[in-house]
Amino acid sequence: MPAHDQPPTAADLGLMQDSRPSPERLVTLANWQEPPFNRWAFQHFRELVPTATIARGEGPVTELPHAPRDIDSLRFASVSGAPTTVARMLTATYTDALLVLHRGAIVAERYFNGMTASTPHLLQSVSKSITGTVAGILIERGALDPAALVSDYVPDLAGTSFAGATLRQVLDMRTGTKFSEEYTDLKAEIRQYEQVIGWRPRTDPQPTDDLWSYICALSNARPHGAPFEYRSILTDLLGWILECAGGARYAELLSRELWARLGAEHDAEIAVDGHGHPVADGGISVTLRDLGRFGQAYLQGGFFNGSQIVPGAWVRDCWQGDDEAQAAFAASPQAARYPGGMYRNQWWVIDPVSGVYLASGIHGQSVFVHLPSETVVVKLSTWPEALDLRFAEEHVRAFEAIAAAL
Repeated sequence: MPAHDQPPTAADLGLMQDSRPSPERLVTLANWQEPPFNRWAFQHFRELVPTATIARGEGPVTELPHAPRDIDSLRFASVSGAPTTVARMLTATYTDALLVLHRGAIVAERYFNGMTASTPHLLQSVSKSITGTVAGILIERGALDPAALVSDYVPDLAGTSFAGATLRQVLDMRTGTKFSEEYTDLKAEIRQYEQVIGWRPRTDPQPTDDLWSYICALSNARPHGAPFEYRSILTDLLGWILECAGGARYAELLSRELWARLGAEHDAEIAVDGHGHPVADGGISVTLRDLGRFGQAYLQGGFFNGSQIVPGAWVRDCWQGDDEAQAAFAASPQAARYPGGMYRNQWWVIDPVSGVYLASGIHGQSVFVHLPSETVVVKLSTWPEALDLRFAEEHVRAFEAIAAAL
C-alpha cells in the first residue's frame, strides 16, 4: 500500500454498521484479530469478550495543557532509507490515534479510523507495563519482594513448573517457562492460551478453561534465571500474584493503586476469562489521553497529579536496570532490536543511560518515554500483522524525530 494512501477505516469497510451485519462484515471471536476486522474490534473490545471496569474514581480530571506544534511535516529516514514525514508514517502504519506530550503539555493529538477522545482502545501488551507498575507500587509498600519465590505469594504454584522461580524472574521474563509467542503458528502456546481465555473459538481439546489452572499446567524448557525470552503468560502470572499480595481483584487493585490517582478522564477496562481472572498481559483498554497521563507519570519520575503515584526508585529501575538484566537481554535473540538495551519490569529499554524506553503491544500500540527531551509519545494502531518489525522500527524512528524536534 502506498504510504500516502489512508488505510480503510471500519466505517469504510462497513464492519458492524447494521443491526444484523452480513456475514462478511461481522466481527467475531474467530476473526477479530485479523485485518480488516481488527480495525473495528480494538475500539469495541467489550462487545466481544467479558471485561471488568477499572474505575477512574471520584476525583477531578488532571488537565493537560495545550501547546500545539507542527509535527506532521517533521522529516526522518524511513526503514527503507528514503526520507519520509511523520504524517506519512501515520497514514502508512494504520494509526488509530496519536498523542505527543512535551513537558506535560499536548503538542499534538490526532484521531483516525472513527476513534475519538472518549473511545477506549485495546492496548495489547502495553498492558504489561501497567501491570508492572502495580507491582512496583506493592514492592515499595513491602507487600512484595522481588527476591521472593512466586510460590510464597501463590501457594498453588508449589509443585508446578514455577517452583523455585522468583518474582524478579517473572518481572524480567527470565523464568524457564515453555511458551511460544509465534503468532503465525496456530499450534503455538499463545494461540492455545487465547482459547483458554476466550479470545479465540475453542478448536483443540484443552484441559481447562481457567487461566490459573492453565498456568499451573505449564512446563519448563530450561532452568529459571536463563536469558530473557518474551512470554506473555508471565504477566498473567504476575496479575495473579498481585491479586494475592494486594488482597483485591485486579481491576479493583489497579483502580485503587494507579488509575484513580492519575486523574484519568475515563474508566478503563480489562478483559477477564470465564472465571473472572484478569488478562493482565494484554487485555486493558483505555482512552488516548489517559494513556498519555500514564506515560507522563513515568516521565516525571512517578510524580503526577500532585503526588508520588509510582515510587521514584521503581521508575528509575525500569529504565536503568542492572548489569544482570542487560546481560540477560544481550544473550537473547531480541537483543538486535535494541542494542545495549534490556527488558526490565515489563518495559522495553532502548537507552538505559539517558532514559529512553517503551511500552509496546502487538498491532502497533506504544508509549514512548524520552527523558532527555521531556517527551512522551502515545500511538494506538491496528496493523494488519500482529508483529511487523518494519512498522515497529518506523515507529521508533518517528518518535525519536519528534523528540529531537522538541
